[in-house]
Amino acid sequence: MNEIICPHCHKAFKVDEAGYADILKQVRDHQFEEELHNRLALAEKDKQSAIQIAEAKVREALQEQLAQKETALIQLKSEKEAELAQKLAQKETEVAQLKAEKTNELTQLKAQLDNAEVAKKLAITEAVQKIEKERDNLLNEVKTKELEKQNLESTLVQEYTAKLQSKEEIIKYKEEEIARVKDMKAKLSTKMIGETLEQHCETEFNKLRATAFQNAYFEKDNDARSGSKGDFIYKETDEAGNEIISIMFEMKNEGDETATKKKNEDFFKELDKDRNEKKCEYAVLVTMLEAESEYYNTGIVDVSHKYPKMYVVRPQFFIPIITLLRNAAMNSLKYKAELALVRNQNIDITNFEEKINQFKEGFARNYDLASRKFQTAIAEIDKTIIHLQKTKEALLSSDNNLRLANQKAEDLTIKKLTHGNPTMKAKFDELK
Repeated sequence: MNEIICPHCHKAFKVDEAGYADILKQVRDHQFEEELHNRLALAEKDKQSAIQIAEAKVREALQEQLAQKETALIQLKSEKEAELAQKLAQKETEVAQLKAEKTNELTQLKAQLDNAEVAKKLAITEAVQKIEKERDNLLNEVKTKELEKQNLESTLVQEYTAKLQSKEEIIKYKEEEIARVKDMKAKLSTKMIGETLEQHCETEFNKLRATAFQNAYFEKDNDARSGSKGDFIYKETDEAGNEIISIMFEMKNEGDETATKKKNEDFFKELDKDRNEKKCEYAVLVTMLEAESEYYNTGIVDVSHKYPKMYVVRPQFFIPIITLLRNAAMNSLKYKAELALVRNQNIDITNFEEKINQFKEGFARNYDLASRKFQTAIAEIDKTIIHLQKTKEALLSSDNNLRLANQKAEDLTIKKLTHGNPTMKAKFDELK
């Protein structure tokens, strides 16, 4: 136990070691805090003093640098002013020299202008003399052209009158022909139009019957026992009576004013039925229906993809289709003869099939060649039609060209010749 005397009451009391240690710790902590406070106060004073000293040093350094910059600026300003004054003096010298040179040049140019003025007056005098000479020549030419114009006007008027009369006669004839055809179409019934096409085809065939179709049969189909009939049947045999070819023909036409417009395809089924009932090998529809169809206007149209051995043609291909099919049949005639011989001699069926295939290939090849020739012929016919159409248009437009030529001849006047030429206008005014 330790005995401690209180500093205030001066009484003694005893504490154990733990209490004594605690009191000692309190005393030490209080002293430490006071010492720490004193040290912090001293440090703050030292810091403030250091800051003031640093600020003073920085202020002195900045003032010294500012003084140096001001000195350098003054020196640079004086140098630039001296340099500028030197350049200004140099420029003034150059300007003075340039003024002197320009004065000399102006003097020379003035002298040249004086010389050019004299030359200009001489050139004007010469040009005036040349123009007066050209004027006189042009007056003579104008008089000559006036005479030529009068002669040309009279010639053109005569030619125009003659051609106009000729054109009027041609146009009048064409108009009468068109009116006649329209009148004929108006008077024809639908049946008469169809019969007209039949008569046309029959007439075309009869023109060649005696020379090209001596052994041919071409007559109207009058057998209506099955309920229908075609228009014509064509058959041809050789000298031994063997049939070479047979064709069932149907003719279809249509007037411009017909109310119900039929199509070619509407007649395929009936035509195929007539072909089979009359035992004809081919069926051909000669038609004027669907006049605007590019498909049917190409020439000979093969429609065997719908009905076997059937073709559609325009009237101009009536004879060519007969010739095409007849020639193909004539080429296959020898195969038919051989086929008959094979049948009579009981030749092996293999050879029979080979001959049939050769016949088919030969027929297809001949048809293809003939079809190409016809396509070429059709193309040439189209070119000829186009050329004739252009010729027709050129003839019809010649009237307008003659009228324009006459207007140009009438518009050729002295006023227009002298337009834009004041010299010639003045000369003509003097002549008037």
